[in-house]
Amino acid sequence: MSDTPFGFGLPPEEPDDGDEGKKKDQESGGGQGPANPFGFGFPGAGGPGADNPFAAMFGSMNPTDLGAAFQQLGQMLSYEGGPVNWDMAKQIARQTVSQGTADGTKDASVGPAERTAVEEAVRLADLWLDDVTSLPSGAGSTVAWSRAEWVEATLPAWKELVDPVAERVGGAMGDILPEEMQAMAGPLIGMMKSMGGAMFGQQIGQAVGVLAGEVVGSTDVGLPLGPVGKAALLPLNVEAFGKDLGVGKDEVRLYLALREAAHQRLFAHVPWLRSHLFGAVEGYARGIKVDTAKLEDVVGQFDPQNPEELQQALQQGMFQPEDTPAQKAALARLETALALVEGWVDAVVHAAAKPRLSSADALRETLRRRRATGGPAEQTFATLIGLELRPRRLRDASRLWASLTDARGVDGRDALWAHPDMLPTASDLDDPDGFVHREQLDFSELDKMLGEAAGGSTEKPDLKKKDDDTE
Repeated sequence: MSDTPFGFGLPPEEPDDGDEGKKKDQESGGGQGPANPFGFGFPGAGGPGADNPFAAMFGSMNPTDLGAAFQQLGQMLSYEGGPVNWDMAKQIARQTVSQGTADGTKDASVGPAERTAVEEAVRLADLWLDDVTSLPSGAGSTVAWSRAEWVEATLPAWKELVDPVAERVGGAMGDILPEEMQAMAGPLIGMMKSMGGAMFGQQIGQAVGVLAGEVVGSTDVGLPLGPVGKAALLPLNVEAFGKDLGVGKDEVRLYLALREAAHQRLFAHVPWLRSHLFGAVEGYARGIKVDTAKLEDVVGQFDPQNPEELQQALQQGMFQPEDTPAQKAALARLETALALVEGWVDAVVHAAAKPRLSSADALRETLRRRRATGGPAEQTFATLIGLELRPRRLRDASRLWASLTDARGVDGRDALWAHPDMLPTASDLDDPDGFVHREQLDFSELDKMLGEAAGGSTEKPDLKKKDDDTE
């Protein structure tokens, strides 16, 4: 069985610390939940319901469950919505959460004391961040979520991320037959699209449900998964994260609050960043190639009474990222953008925490290793779009932001977020010193030019480089 959905191939592992742990994690399933949260299994392949989202949906299939099972199957076959059956995804995610994590921890409602502790941690974190970044607070409110609440709050963002990939699958199912044959095969193609939407929903629902048992906030994958301006922590998962670290619970909560609050500042005050990241995901998804020959073979042999055949076909290398310059460029843009976000957060949080928390170094390294060994957020993101955020790039980005702080100060560093063209590129991560000492264009003059043009002014702007008195 493939370890990635739809036969996605992942980039080769970087020779960074944590590779050995990554290999062990892949072999053992990470110790938390199934080795592949998107993997399909079937009865008889392990314990009851192991790696099988149908088990999550249908239960143990005892006689009292059969009515509900057939009702669910009918809903799956009659689905006529978009490329993903998101109602099914939500249902599977919530049921996965209700089953608890592999260590036996069950989800629970957040009590008043925990909510107060989270609110105070984020409030203090924002005060500390004021000293290390010019970006003001981005958290208009603070919430403490249960795992089920995290599922509900983040599904809209998952929809935006996954639909472009799923659209490629649905489109291919309708395009493989000649136009003159599509009318005759309409019911079959419609059934396959319904099955495809349901299977995506099952896979994503189980993945999100497993992830809900691991994440500590709304930004663990470097993307804004929660509502705008709402800082969030999951107290149950924060406690699990700090277990056995030898660090006080309050310090762990505060350090994770610093990361959440830093992400919120970035996404709130860099207005183009969210659309830039999600657009990069969509651009990467457009380059996914469908093996139409293999899909035609599946259609020719498809038996509606054996839908698992389609599931198995979807896992056997049918969908692969194209090995083209455009696709490689899209992948590089996305990897670099995510690394820059995570690197900036890592740098500013360390600057805020280092003078104040005795455990700052240990917590920083724990989070870095969690990422390097393929933590749950990274694994889910990799399986969603066939992409890993490589640990080496994250560390390089963090070093570059720290060097920029030393060379240009906090204001000069954060000013680079004013425009995407001002940010470092992948090659700049390879040569951070070259970028740090390179003169940057002053985009404030360009903004002035545009404003004056809109007002009818004929005065010409002075587009010079910053700190350049010779040109």
